Amino acid sequence: MKHLLFFCGHAGTGKTTLAKRLFAPLMHETGEPFCLLDKDTLYGAYSAAAIGALTGDPHDRDSPLFIKHLRDPEYRSLVDTAAENLALGVSVVVVAPLSREVRERRLFDRAWLGIDDDVTIRVVWVHVGEDVARERIAARAEPNDAYKLAHWEDYRQRLFFPDDALAADLLMFDNTASTAEDEARLLARLVAHT
Repeated sequence: MKHLLFFCGHAGTGKTTLAKRLFAPLMHETGEPFCLLDKDTLYGAYSAAAIGALTGDPHDRDSPLFIKHLRDPEYRSLVDTAAENLALGVSVVVVAPLSREVRERRLFDRAWLGIDDDVTIRVVWVHVGEDVARERIAARAEPNDAYKLAHWEDYRQRLFFPDDALAADLLMFDNTASTAEDEARLLARLVAHT
């Protein structure tokens, strides 16, 4: 059985760190090869060059222009790369906010994902409180976060938390002060047969 595992959530929630910590245990527990597809690693440099050519600011990745013209192609390419790996027999861990896709339940739509029925899908929604996220974003001092911090009130309007109906389909993970035991429970849910 191949796995397609999404680690989603807003900036500052620690989704990349969490996914990387669980990567080796996932391979050990499943006995499967995995690849890690982190949106920022795959498309960060390209997106910075593209938005920089358009606006003069390579870190303008939260601006309305970026969201309107570059966001969706980035995510489409990410999902297509995941599907290609799965077709070759390699399980995939995807790390990206994917908030719109979570909200619209696209990450459970096999046709939209381009995957077969032999793939187990799990979607982890990594979350922390807004104040914690903002503190983490400020502390990491990434140039790509400058727009978020400078336009926090606008940015926070895009933030959402899954309602109960949606959360029932997700693996909700509070990463405010997670422990090794919390991560072990998440790992068990990621690899559980259903």
